[in-house]
Amino acid sequence: MVALIFLVTGCGRLQFFSSGESALQQAKDKKSVVIGFANEKPYAYQENGKVTGEAVEIAKKIFKKQGITNIKPVLADFGSLIPGLKAGRFDVITAGMYITPERCKQVTFANPEYNIGEGLAVQKGNPKNIHSYEDIAKKPDSTIAVMKGAIEESYMKDVGVKKSQITIVPDQPTAVSLLDSGRVDGVTMTGPSLLAILKSANAKNVSVVKDFKQPIIDGKEVRGIGAAAFRPEDKDFVKIYNKGLAELKKSNELYETIHPFGFTKADLPGDEKATEICKQPQPK
Repeated sequence: MVALIFLVTGCGRLQFFSSGESALQQAKDKKSVVIGFANEKPYAYQENGKVTGEAVEIAKKIFKKQGITNIKPVLADFGSLIPGLKAGRFDVITAGMYITPERCKQVTFANPEYNIGEGLAVQKGNPKNIHSYEDIAKKPDSTIAVMKGAIEESYMKDVGVKKSQITIVPDQPTAVSLLDSGRVDGVTMTGPSLLAILKSANAKNVSVVKDFKQPIIDGKEVRGIGAAAFRPEDKDFVKIYNKGLAELKKSNELYETIHPFGFTKADLPGDEKATEICKQPQPK
């Protein structure tokens, strides 16, 4: 599933911490924040020299109300976002990253921005007759491309897809290119991501599986719940972000922000908090 990274130099960060200032106070003092992103449509991506996406635009609105108007995006592989955040390369991940109990052990998530399902694209005509992750598991000669660090890899393994069937790629365009050239049998990512990347890609041999069946894990249909992520020690940052997000939800501005990126009202988050999601059992 793309995220923005806000960079802060190692020297600068050490100096600030030694003076007792939090990451939030540093950002307010500088009116600047470094965000990490993974170039994944429609969450956070670079286009025509500008970084945008649902997660990015939400972050911009929330930070602006705090007087933080200078957004510094840093591009990284999706799988490098959490390590980069923990290492201090940026202040927040705004990549629409799914909240999972495993990730909750490493970062602190803000509250949800969306609640969506998965999507699958195949070669035109769907020659392997794939309509679900379970179908992939039943066809050991089929191969599926998925972005490094994305939750879809875990979902597929949970329903029996073998590691040898999964081709890990650095980004969405690479996945679509492999499918379009026939080097894999399918690509999977979140539904909005899939529609967005195929809209912009010149892929002539690719089509979306419209009757795709969402994966059932531990008897429950899985849904992706995405949010911004912070370092565990940056509790004040999370607090102001959650407050700003709640204001966007109440005013309907959250929907107005994410709708241009292909999200519908059915994709809006409920009232569940990130802390509650983090406590839920991880599918085995």
